[in-house]
Amino acid sequence: MGAVAEGRRRGTELETAILRAAADELTTSGYAGMTMDRVARRAGTNKNAIYRRWPHRAALGIAAYRHLAVTRTPAPDTGNLRDDALNLLRAANATWSSPYGAILRDLLTAAADDPALLGLLRDQAGGTAMDAAWFTVLSRAVARGDAPPEAVHPRVAALPTTLLRGEYAVRGHPEVPDQVLVEIVDEILLPLIHGRARPA
Repeated sequence: MGAVAEGRRRGTELETAILRAAADELTTSGYAGMTMDRVARRAGTNKNAIYRRWPHRAALGIAAYRHLAVTRTPAPDTGNLRDDALNLLRAANATWSSPYGAILRDLLTAAADDPALLGLLRDQAGGTAMDAAWFTVLSRAVARGDAPPEAVHPRVAALPTTLLRGEYAVRGHPEVPDQVLVEIVDEILLPLIHGRARPA
C-alpha cells in the first residue's frame, strides 16, 4: 500500500506528506519517539524517500517542527520599553514552556554538535522572527527617546532570549518563573541598554 501511495505522489505532495507525518510523530511521541520507520509508515512511503530529502533524523525533525502550529509573536507596542520587553519575553517563555517548546528543546539538544543544523533550527523555529521583534521594540524605544541609538544592536536584541534559553537548558525549569523574567529585564537588559549611550 505504501508503494502504491508513493507512486501517486511526487515532489512537493510527497514531501508535504512526509513532513506532516513527522510533525504528527513529534506531537504524539516527542523527538525521542520519532523514528524514520514510524514516519515512513505514517506517511505511506519508504525510508529511502525520506533519506533522499533529509539525511538524518535531526534534519527531518527540524523541518517538521516548522509544520507545527507555533505562534509568531508580533512586537508589542505599549509605549514603554520595560513593558514591551517583558511582554515579548513572557510570550517567548509561554512558547518554550508549551509542548512545542519541549520538542524544540529536544531538537536543540540533538543538533548541539552541528552548527549547520543549529542555524537551520534557529531559522525554522522563528529565531530570526524573534530577533526582528526585539529589533522593532528597541527601535521604537530609540524613536521615543527611551534608549540610545546604540541599543539597536544584534547582541542586545539576542540577549533576553539567550538568557531565557539558558534558564531552560542549565536549570531545567519546566517553566521559567515570571520573577526571573523581571530580573532579566530590570537587572540585565535595561542597565545594558542605558549603559550603551556614548558620552557626550
